[in-house]
Amino acid sequence: MAQPRRILMVVTGHDRIDDEHRTGIWFEEFAVPYQAFKEQGWQITVASPRGGSVPVDPRSEPKEEEAQKYAEARAQLQNTRPLAGLNAADYDAIFLPGGHGVMFDLAEDTTLHRLLGDFEGQGKVIAAVCHGPAGLVGARRADGQPLVAGKTITAFTDEEERATGLDKFMPFLLETRLRELGANFVTRPNWSDHVERDGLLITGQNPQSSASIARAVIEALS
Repeated sequence: MAQPRRILMVVTGHDRIDDEHRTGIWFEEFAVPYQAFKEQGWQITVASPRGGSVPVDPRSEPKEEEAQKYAEARAQLQNTRPLAGLNAADYDAIFLPGGHGVMFDLAEDTTLHRLLGDFEGQGKVIAAVCHGPAGLVGARRADGQPLVAGKTITAFTDEEERATGLDKFMPFLLETRLRELGANFVTRPNWSDHVERDGLLITGQNPQSSASIARAVIEALS
């Protein structure tokens, strides 16, 4: 019998944009893929930069019915593993959900960046949705080039960021930064369900893409 796939889901631990704007993980972007992977019988490890409990963006809190459906996923956010000490060799794929918190911690996390470089070097699936690709911006391939250079990808677009009114609070605009790193960045109209796959790199544009990117990851590992 084949061994179940092992996937590492890395989430933000950052809870605040400024004194007036709380943030964290965007719940749908974690819970929907988590549930889909669980239904495949996969082994899931949830990690964050420091481990422990991580914040959920208040704007993404699920309604009561959805909260019950995703109760197990929510419980996983109360006791995440710290990134330090995790090894790409132990997993088949890595998945980065979004939420504005990613722009502040995963974008700068050198431990994550080294881990992503290892996943790429070992020929394993790397996936990220919405602001999740901010975690890719510091990652490098073995040749020193940005991990996203020359890759066709998507993420939360600059236009979508401006539509939220939070663009002026961000340390950088994600689409712009990924383009600067040499990515072939593909956009669709705001809030479109949109996923791009370039080899083993899979990216989704926004929360509306959560289910589609989960399906793409499952297909890539099938």
